[in-house]
Amino acid sequence: MGVQRLTICALVLAGWPISPFAADARDPILPASITFATSTGYWEDDGSAPVVAYTHADTSTPAAIATDTDKKSRHGYYKLFAVRQADRTAKIYLQQIAQSEDGPSIVSTVELQELNDLRPYVTDIRPEKSSGLLKEPGLFAMVHLKTDPDAEAESWTVIIDEFGEVTVGKASN
Repeated sequence: MGVQRLTICALVLAGWPISPFAADARDPILPASITFATSTGYWEDDGSAPVVAYTHADTSTPAAIATDTDKKSRHGYYKLFAVRQADRTAKIYLQQIAQSEDGPSIVSTVELQELNDLRPYVTDIRPEKSSGLLKEPGLFAMVHLKTDPDAEAESWTVIIDEFGEVTVGKASN
């Protein structure tokens, strides 16, 4: 009986330092509804430029524009991701992420309405390059999607030029 108590006590004490980390595992770092994501591209400005502005092809007004009143030089990258909806389709978002000494922070988030109007079933999102080394500002990524779950996937491009303008279009392979 003493050996059994000693074994139980040893197991409890051995597991005790791990228990705070086990509680964190229940809190998701990334929500389960994020099905595909890529962080890619590069941007920098003097702090006076507007954040990413996406204009839907069918309208002349931007879907989202925000300005930053802080005039410090800043730089960062982009994140393109798909959020699965209850009906299995996805909504696709583009974030502009600032990188600083304090770590990354979200500058802006825009919904890519041109893709979301398709009510897509996203099958993949890929950057142009996976090397991580970018020499010029901008972004080029491919979104692979289906408009019907039984159809073949189509490729769409998301491009941000050196001026921060976003273009979304069907890939021309």
